This record gives sequence, C-alpha cells and structure tokens, in this order.
Amino acid sequence: MTAIAGSLITTIESIWGQLRARHPDVPDVVVTMAAGSAGRKGLRLGHFGPARWKHGPDLLPELFVGGEGLAFGPREVLGTLLHEAVHGAACTRGIADTSRGGAYHNGKFREIAAEFGLTVERSSGSGWSVTVVPDATAAQYGREIKALERVLVAHRRSEHDPVGINDEGAGDHNEEGDEDEEEKAPRNGRALVCRCVPARRVRARQKTIDAGPILCGVCREPFTIAEPTPPQQSTSSSGIQGAR
Repeated sequence: MTAIAGSLITTIESIWGQLRARHPDVPDVVVTMAAGSAGRKGLRLGHFGPARWKHGPDLLPELFVGGEGLAFGPREVLGTLLHEAVHGAACTRGIADTSRGGAYHNGKFREIAAEFGLTVERSSGSGWSVTVVPDATAAQYGREIKALERVLVAHRRSEHDPVGINDEGAGDHNEEGDEDEEEKAPRNGRALVCRCVPARRVRARQKTIDAGPILCGVCREPFTIAEPTPPQQSTSSSGIQGAR
C-alpha cells in the first residue's frame, strides 16, 4: 500500500499547531481531506466548519483540505491553511466574516487576514475571498513550507477531469494513440472557464489540461472545461441544466 495521506495529515496538523501558537484565537480542529470538486464545477481548496465533530462533551471544528489543491504546491497549501485559520479566528472572536453560506467574504475577513500576513484581493461575486501568501509571510513560514514540500508527493484528480480509456480499464491504448486522438481536436484547443463573475475563458490542448490544474490568477481557482451551450428548445427547456 502506498502511504501518502497519513504523513500529509500529520504535517497539516503540526502546521495548524504552529498557527495556533502564533495566533491563540485559532481553534483546535479535526483535519479531514477528500475531494474538493465533487458535485461542483469549481474547486474547494479548503473549508472551516464550526462544531462539526463531537469529542466526548466537546464539539470541535473541522478543517477540510481538498486533495486537488495539493497540486498547486506547498506555498499555496500553506495559503489555504492560513485562509481557513482566519475563519477559525473570526469564529472564536464571534465575528461574522462571511455571508451567503460562507461564499461572500466581507471586510471583517479582510482585516483578520491582514493580521495573519495574507494579501487579500476582491473577487467579483465573492467579496474579499482571494488570499495570497506574500514573500514576507512565506519567509516567516519557511520551515512549514519545507515540511509540506516533503509530503506533497501526490494530489487528487478533479472529478471533472476527462476520463481516458485506460481509466475505464478498457484497453491498451498507448501515448501514440492518445496523440492521434488529440490531433482530431480543434487546433485552438478546448474552452476552459474559471469561477470569476463573469467567467474568464482560455483555451488549452487536451495534453495540457491532463497535465494538471490551470490556475486563474484572479479567483485563484482552476479553469474547468466549459460545458457546451445546449441547443435551443422550441417547446421545452427541461434538457438545460441549471447553474451551480
């Protein structure tokens, strides 16, 4: 059995402990890791959920880390932990830092994030949700970043990645066969969209898409394959899927 998750969870728990040492109002958590793309077009890198676990008489928050986000590297993963630690501190302080079910990040979130050394940018539709680890903060957490670098040896594929023939267990198609299939695609590649509102669009060849997530520099979310526009229905619109 390939041991991957155990050392990764242990490292995340250790780093969270370091965050708590620096910021005492960051609560203890139960760390979980799973799919961040299941059932949604975008990608959830992380999530802080209050009172999700019962431990004897106590209720503990949950720190969720999306396995797909591990592809972005140790500094980005640290950024996810810092982002969720901000939510944890806001919870401890009794501050409502988000609305719309946690989707919209308000000015209170921005203020606390600045305390934690994050650079915060505004995203259309989700408020001050875009957080970046600047060089100064990365230097402060150099030991933690190196610890993550040692354990980030794999990442989870998105639920929305195209599934190849080999993934279906149906054949022995080699790389040459994949290239032949790729040549049949339009020369300008497949259309991709991000979670910005309005969405930004780019195009990429299938091999580029398969190599790993393509990150938008504005919303910090991966581009996903754009769904084709459904044909107009003259009598019914039941075949058109609703927006996320």
